[in-house]
Amino acid sequence: MPPLTKGPHTRRLGLVALVATLGGLLFGYDTGVINGALLPMSEELGLTAFTEGVVTSSLLFGAAVGAMLIGRLSDGWGRRNTIIMLSVMFFAGAVLCVTAPGLPVLVLGRVLLGLAVGGASTVVPVFLAELAPYEIRGSLSGRNEVMIVAGQLAAFVVNAVIGNTLGHLDGVWRIMLAVSAIPAVFLFFGMLRMPESPRWLLSQGRDEEALAVLSTIRSPERARAEAESIRRAVAAEGRAERSGWRAILANRWLRRILVVGVALGVLQQLTGINSMMYYGQVVLTESGFGRQAALIANIAPGAIGVVGSLIALWMMEKVNRRTMVITGYSLTAVCHVLIGATALLLPEGNPARPFVILALIVAFVGSVQLFLNVATWVLLSEIFPLHMRALGMGISVFCMWTANALLSLTFPTLVELVGLTGSFFGFAAVNALAVAVMAWGLPETRGRTLEEVEEGVTTGAIYTVGRESRR
Repeated sequence: MPPLTKGPHTRRLGLVALVATLGGLLFGYDTGVINGALLPMSEELGLTAFTEGVVTSSLLFGAAVGAMLIGRLSDGWGRRNTIIMLSVMFFAGAVLCVTAPGLPVLVLGRVLLGLAVGGASTVVPVFLAELAPYEIRGSLSGRNEVMIVAGQLAAFVVNAVIGNTLGHLDGVWRIMLAVSAIPAVFLFFGMLRMPESPRWLLSQGRDEEALAVLSTIRSPERARAEAESIRRAVAAEGRAERSGWRAILANRWLRRILVVGVALGVLQQLTGINSMMYYGQVVLTESGFGRQAALIANIAPGAIGVVGSLIALWMMEKVNRRTMVITGYSLTAVCHVLIGATALLLPEGNPARPFVILALIVAFVGSVQLFLNVATWVLLSEIFPLHMRALGMGISVFCMWTANALLSLTFPTLVELVGLTGSFFGFAAVNALAVAVMAWGLPETRGRTLEEVEEGVTTGAIYTVGRESRR
């Protein structure tokens, strides 16, 4: 493969990634905005604890379905066209939520947003991975996670500003939700000018179009070499393409990588990171902050999330993926133990309690964003062979969103039953288990082309290499 060079094609690739990751920004904003909108929404609509959980989790159950169905749709319809459709769904969902007269329409709007979020969580990382040169695939694919946490931070800042300046108005939560329509418009018009994935085009037999796309984001020599490499890989896997599920079930290594993908998705949610993203105001209020102070304090975990993900992006081409993931789960388990111990040892009313817990929550969020979240999304976009990439990604992200939804639905009840102490000790135990699971099954993909990863995963050689490198 000719070496990677810089030029106008580098700027073009960066622009394509920037526009596509607006889907990640919407993902982050629409999942994070409920953090500050929930309390005023509950007061206006008369929500109970159960219906609060329904409103929060309805988006997540929608995301589980969207991850499965829309990921598969992109196989036949194309990554670019699918992202354009998602932008329309983001806009329509925002309009439904903002104009909702009551709970049923609000839940319908949240489900529609969830379908879009789930689709974006599957399609955008695959689109980026299929566009990226293997030398910078981790950092380019990881930009989507940076945009996700940037979207969540934007939601926290918007919530804090609107909540503290317009909190006296009826329907202030509608203003918070309406902001998400703006990036949806930019995503729609931006993607109209973006190219299709060259790997998808080659899988459809559209060789000339694929080479034309590659020529805009690579040097001419590199574009021709990559097109030929991908063409050979597509031809070699033609039989697997036709056999679909049977190929996966018949090959123990493909079964194993599917289990690893599901574990990556589910265990990332069981860190408890999104419980903080959705119920951060509730947790901080429980810790001892006042309601308005909690809105402001909520910005700190959001800000450290963005900083952590930016550092993670820099680390992706310098540190092995396995090392990052195993380190992340270890640090997260330690943070959870410390949060639970602080909630146990510092009684309510102690003036230090809310600030110590906030500092530990910031450390927890930083650990997840620095070592886990970027690496998880990059790995999910890398580990599956092309013929099962959308299917494997869809199943993994479906399971991820289902775990997210169930945890979000039950988290308020969990805190009510066992308190902060019991909740975070439980998270610590799950994260300790995650360390063992990742040490057992996670392959190393850094420094390999997608075609090399595909061959290694299909034959099991990637696990042998991993064992040899650890000796």
